[in-house]
Amino acid sequence: MQHATLRNAALAALLTLAAAAWADEVTDQLSTAREAYETGDLRNAVNRLNFAVAKIQEQETARLLNLLPAPLAGWQADPAQSETAGIVSMIAGTNLTRRYFRPEGGEVKLTVTADSLLLPMLTMFLASPFMMQVEPSAKPYAFKGQQGIIKHDPQSSNYEVTLMIGNRILIQGKSSGLPDGTAVQQYVESVDINAARKAFGD
Repeated sequence: MQHATLRNAALAALLTLAAAAWADEVTDQLSTAREAYETGDLRNAVNRLNFAVAKIQEQETARLLNLLPAPLAGWQADPAQSETAGIVSMIAGTNLTRRYFRPEGGEVKLTVTADSLLLPMLTMFLASPFMMQVEPSAKPYAFKGQQGIIKHDPQSSNYEVTLMIGNRILIQGKSSGLPDGTAVQQYVESVDINAARKAFGD
């Protein structure tokens, strides 16, 4: 009876180890792709590699979405989303968005953008006092040594807060239905700047 118990325990341990070894779909597909390549089954090798790449991209997207903060007290939020896809990403870069809202009304849309071809133009705008004067609704804004702008539309009472992190990362919040720009500024400043830099390799 004791031997049977030990045998069952050993078998369970082996199964646990085997399950752990098989749990990583990426390494499993990479291994299978290599075997297929070495045997000349190139089509299967490509399919396996494509699957592995897709899984890695899923993990990367999930990691990046964690950059968008949790709702402030009394607020709710939609799930964070990634709008990076296809050829558009070559121009627009990586875009992470999340909508925050209050049950009694008012919302903030927070966006983190990286590696967009449009960001150098904004950098030039922020560095030029003359360009800043061209837009009367904008005023300079800074947070933790990073430059940005705050815009206020008097007609709609909407606020827009933009913060550049270096030359590659943009954090932007836009509010609607709120009495002032406090909440949108809080959401922008809730993004971990160091984590964003690390995530995008800045």
